[in-house]
Amino acid sequence: QVQLVESGGGLVQAGGSLRLSCAASRLTFSSYDMAWFRQAPGKERGFVGAINWSGGSTTYADSVKGRFTISRDNAKNTVYLQMNSLKFEDTAVYYCAAIGRFGRNYFKIGDYEYWGQGTQVTVSS
Repeated sequence: QVQLVESGGGLVQAGGSLRLSCAASRLTFSSYDMAWFRQAPGKERGFVGAINWSGGSTTYADSVKGRFTISRDNAKNTVYLQMNSLKFEDTAVYYCAAIGRFGRNYFKIGDYEYWGQGTQVTVSS
């Protein structure tokens, strides 16, 4: 079955950087837009950003604009989340997700077909 596996999480000081990766298997990767979500303890899962199937278009939540960058490598079936200038409030479990290329609403969790298991990012203040 389709697998999305995140990696790269960890503990970082405020102001630091991390790069998350999400490797897809058994998925026609270039047929899907990809997104990152995050969920902090006691909070709902929220949209971080998304990238379209070709990598030519990205969308970000206001809270991460200018600090986070999503990219993808279709040859490696991998999507990345570069996180710079990290803040304590970025602490969360980060999930990648795949959504079909058409008729999609990036902000609607129910529209995503596949999810990874998540990777923990902890930012110390």
